[in-house]
Amino acid sequence: MTMKKKIPHFKNEDEEREFWTAHDSAEYIDWNKASVAVFPELKPSTKTISLRVPVQLLNSLKMLANEKDVPYQSLIKILLSEKVKEYKNSRL
Repeated sequence: MTMKKKIPHFKNEDEEREFWTAHDSAEYIDWNKASVAVFPELKPSTKTISLRVPVQLLNSLKMLANEKDVPYQSLIKILLSEKVKEYKNSRL
C-alpha cells in the first residue's frame, strides 16, 4: 500500500478551492475506502431571481399549477429543470 500525501491546512475555502483545482485528489485520498455520504436534512441552495414573462404565459402557468395542485413557482422550477435535463441529454 502506498502512503498518501497529507492534506494541507487551508486558511479559507478560496485557498482550498485553488489547491484542489491544481492537484489530483487521488494523491491525497484513497477513494477505494470512500463511502457514500447521505445528507437527508440538506436543503439545496436557492437564489432569488427576478424574471419577466408575458402576462398570458404567467396566467397559463398559474392555471396549469392549479390543475396540478402545486404552487406556480414550484411548477416553473419543475418545468425549467426538466427542460434543462432534456437539453443537456440532447447535446450528448
